Amino acid sequence: MQNASANALVPREAARPSPAADIQRIAQHMARLNVAALPRNYELFHEAIIGLNPGLAQDIAALGPQPQQAMLDELGLKYRLVGHCGLAGETSRNEASRMLRDVAERLAEDLRHKDAFARACGTILKSVSGHEDQSLAAFISELDYLSASLATVLSAEMETAARLQEDIKALEVLERGISAMQSAAVADKITGLANRIALNRTMAELYEREEGAAGSALIMVDIDNFADLNGRYGTQAGNKLLKKLASLFRKSIKKNDFVARTEADEFAFLFSNVGMQDAMAIAERLRTSVEDNLVFSTSDTSDPGRLTVSIGVALSADAASPGQLQANARVALLAAQSNRRLPVQAFGR
Repeated sequence: MQNASANALVPREAARPSPAADIQRIAQHMARLNVAALPRNYELFHEAIIGLNPGLAQDIAALGPQPQQAMLDELGLKYRLVGHCGLAGETSRNEASRMLRDVAERLAEDLRHKDAFARACGTILKSVSGHEDQSLAAFISELDYLSASLATVLSAEMETAARLQEDIKALEVLERGISAMQSAAVADKITGLANRIALNRTMAELYEREEGAAGSALIMVDIDNFADLNGRYGTQAGNKLLKKLASLFRKSIKKNDFVARTEADEFAFLFSNVGMQDAMAIAERLRTSVEDNLVFSTSDTSDPGRLTVSIGVALSADAASPGQLQANARVALLAAQSNRRLPVQAFGR
């Protein structure tokens, strides 16, 4: 990332705005646009404002004041936001249910045709056996009726078979769509890493296992000055940086470990079977790897433009729940952010 006129990055602010302040800011912006206070709309505006997504912000602005909910939902699907993917998934499931109901109704109609044909056969057999002197013309008439009934049954069955083939293909498309939306719901669209939802699920599973969560470590990594970097170099450069970090982090974990992008400038790692000493060593290696491999240019020759990170470490043994573990790691991360001489800090140590 190069910019001849850019100055060295300025120091990071002491602390980011609180979540409550973010929510208030989003609510005020939605109120100005007369947007309904729906959870998926909060998610949409959070991604645009707090998530630093300029493309989405521009698309929302293009809708003007009082945007229609359908247009907002289209944007949510376009940017694969979790709440909107869930909405689309529900629509797909409803469509699948409707198709299955239609199939059931067609099969029931086929059964009615078959029952009518069976009754016709029974009636004709009784007529033939009970009227030995029946004329040939009358017998042929009954056979014609039976033939017409059979043709109706066969035609209905052929139509049902053709419709079933179409429905099977449509259901397969819906199934693939639902599967894709489920995958999108737990994946970060910029880096391809797992997202916060996936992290929460993984941590919940960790605490639900019989052996408990003891022996695991949560490490939170925050990019220093990321908002300033986006402002100076542009979000496209920021996204490239995030992708490079994701690639670097993937190489830093083993098969049974876990990494996710949980905020615009934040990543979380979950390592199994580690104590505090090992967790701190891992965190130091992560910090060194980032600062040694990700460098960008500035016009200030005294500043090499090295990217730096702050890291917080917490052990599952010190937390009774997934939420407490995340809170402990957050406390350690905030301590690291406020003391640049100690960029890696552990909860309770």
